[in-house]
Amino acid sequence: MFDQAPSIREEFAQLEAQMGDPALHQDMARSRRIGRRYSELTPIIKALAQYDQVADDLDAAEELSEADELFAEEATELRARLEQLTEQLSALLAPRDPHDRLDAIVEIKSGEGGEESALFASDLLRMYQRFAETHGWKVELLDEQTTDLGGYKSVTAAVKGSASGGDQPYGLLKFEGGVHRVQRVPVTESQGRIHTSAAGVLVTPDLDDEGEVEISDDDLRIDVYRSSGKGGQGVNTTDSAVRITHLPSGVVVTCQNERSQLQNKEQAMRILRSRLAALAAEKAAEDASEARRSQVRTVDRSERIRTYNFPENRIADHRIGFKAHNLDQVLDGALQPLVDALQAADLAERLQMPEEQ
Repeated sequence: MFDQAPSIREEFAQLEAQMGDPALHQDMARSRRIGRRYSELTPIIKALAQYDQVADDLDAAEELSEADELFAEEATELRARLEQLTEQLSALLAPRDPHDRLDAIVEIKSGEGGEESALFASDLLRMYQRFAETHGWKVELLDEQTTDLGGYKSVTAAVKGSASGGDQPYGLLKFEGGVHRVQRVPVTESQGRIHTSAAGVLVTPDLDDEGEVEISDDDLRIDVYRSSGKGGQGVNTTDSAVRITHLPSGVVVTCQNERSQLQNKEQAMRILRSRLAALAAEKAAEDASEARRSQVRTVDRSERIRTYNFPENRIADHRIGFKAHNLDQVLDGALQPLVDALQAADLAERLQMPEEQ
């Protein structure tokens, strides 16, 4: 059982040795990679140690139970504990997305519905900001295009996780990618009629290691222009906004939030790296067998994943059949029960995946 255990223990020992090497901390990108992997393996190592201890105790209790019935009762308890640890390790060892422990970049774009869709996009951003607060995460706006009523035509935010560990942004927020549909009476509606509009969400891992995605300067077209919309002194008076086009893929990224052209270029490259990583992941999923394609994880904005019905105070996730009548609380950041349900569906699918040959 758990054929991966020896190699995981060996890797963990190597990581511990590397982390004790002072030279490691001179390379921040490598240090972060090793630290993330160490944190990822730590709960597995602890669970394996518990499993081995309980298995040994069970062997001893079963042997002694032949002479003393008291040990038979202990053996029964140890079997139940071993079963729990088996389930825990199965979940920990299931195939997983290597980016789950990374920070996330969340892009929200208004869709059908005009101004109402833009206002809904701002509601979604607020929902993610409040959800981030409950986890001790920080949200940084990288780029935004606002409307007259305070909505967003588009907004891009970086969500940075807590240094204390635990669940990290991409591992939880990746389930948000897709079309979010809203049904409500818009503030612009004078007759009180319910309208349906939508906003698209794209969630990608925030890659802090530039080497993880190779981008050639020859593949980029970089344009600069004057920022538009709201801004402080100097923002709208210089050519500080940056548009980067990745020619091989056709991906276009713009950034105009910062006053400095250099800062905007750095932010745009950050978004571009995350987008290209997401495209690579999509391509890998398409190349995989049908059994390995996820029905829960998605970065495709064309898939309608969720409906927010204001008159009924109802939220429904169409991928897993989740429904709840606490939309007001969800929009205020109480997103965890829905995320838990999506994670459970994702885990069930990963447990069914065939092992790599």
